[in-house]
Amino acid sequence: MNADKAPRYILLTILLLIGAALFFVAGLGTGLYVAQSAVLVQLPATTAPTAALSTASPTPTLPEPTATLTPTPTALPTPTRAVTEDQAEPFDIFWEAWEILRDQFYGELPTESELPYAAIEGVIASTGDPYTAFLDPVRAEIVRTDLSGSFEGIGATVRMRPDGRLEIVQPLPDHPAIDAGLRAADIVLSVDGTGLEGMNIYEAISLIRGPAGTVVRLLVQREGIEEPFEIEVIRARIEVPVVESRMLVDDLAYLRLNEFGQTAIEEVERALRALLDENPRGLILDLRGNPGGYLTTAIEVSSEFVAEGPILIERFRDETERAYDPVAGGLALDIPLVVLVDGGSASASEIVAGAIQDSARGILVGTTTLGKGSVQLVNTLSDGSQLRVTTASWFTPAGRAIHGEGLTPDIEVEVTEADIEADRDPQLERAIEYLREGIAVGTEE
Repeated sequence: MNADKAPRYILLTILLLIGAALFFVAGLGTGLYVAQSAVLVQLPATTAPTAALSTASPTPTLPEPTATLTPTPTALPTPTRAVTEDQAEPFDIFWEAWEILRDQFYGELPTESELPYAAIEGVIASTGDPYTAFLDPVRAEIVRTDLSGSFEGIGATVRMRPDGRLEIVQPLPDHPAIDAGLRAADIVLSVDGTGLEGMNIYEAISLIRGPAGTVVRLLVQREGIEEPFEIEVIRARIEVPVVESRMLVDDLAYLRLNEFGQTAIEEVERALRALLDENPRGLILDLRGNPGGYLTTAIEVSSEFVAEGPILIERFRDETERAYDPVAGGLALDIPLVVLVDGGSASASEIVAGAIQDSARGILVGTTTLGKGSVQLVNTLSDGSQLRVTTASWFTPAGRAIHGEGLTPDIEVEVTEADIEADRDPQLERAIEYLREGIAVGTEE
């Protein structure tokens, strides 16, 4: 093999090992496309690259989430498979197209070091799966903070809609986004004058995040308002507690879980023990706005409330399936239970809510959940980039498909603009009312 072709064959080796595409130009134009920020990450076997539960991503949280409160993923081994001349032949057209682009294209093209990323992104785009994605090292680091609970940004969860527009799923209470006037369902059209059209969610998030104390200008489209308008948000250090808990009126306990990160189960158990020491007569589990996290954590959290399985059913492309049973020793298996959900409840949140609903362990109150029903294995590559691969779909214990559908609450309660302005929470109020009614009936019997 002559010396000037050697680098090409090395590149082709890399591309073949990741299922390289026949379409390089797609990588230049479309790159990575991610439909939602909500993620469900599955930890791989010990012999595989370590994965993180994107997605999520979860809905990534706009502040600097990196969805890896997980152990650092294992780097892939150095490729050892050689590319034969026969295997390389189909890529002749790749190089032919590249040479033409380099000679004729009026604009900037990827550098030689960026070529592998552009080609990989083209492969991913050709799958048509919005959750299978490649992230270069910079964007991979953004995602690795998704479940850390601490970041600098505006304090909102977001998703990329099927039409490619960035939507605010939920501004976090008492954070810059909501204080500046952002609302759920707002569409962000541009950031500091840079349009978001054609960007994936990670590119958009990287523009919105920034150092605390700096200002970011968002051009927003809101339903009911004809013209887009600008909102200025002062970024801040965002600290999102994994768990919030307290006692409510009438001896009712309240536990809110904001993410399914690595420490979530420990914090849930700690909060549950403290609440149960108060001898509550009922429990409200709040999963609103929770974008997801680790599959293992979703199973562990579900097991605190559900004694008999399965928690979920995972189905693979070869039509085999795997059922996940509860972990023994749940702390809240008998207490009357209501789960609060909304359109920001996604992925791992839907696993927990679906298990509770299908087992008749409790009821759901709120609005329909997001509908993220696929599992991604997140492989960290040797340069710190990530390859996120959809490996399965998951179904509730009763076999219900969630993807694109979501979970319908047993009691539907909307939150209106008037409620938000008056600082009312009708969903929580309805959950309290439901538990009160049940306790009253039980007392009469």
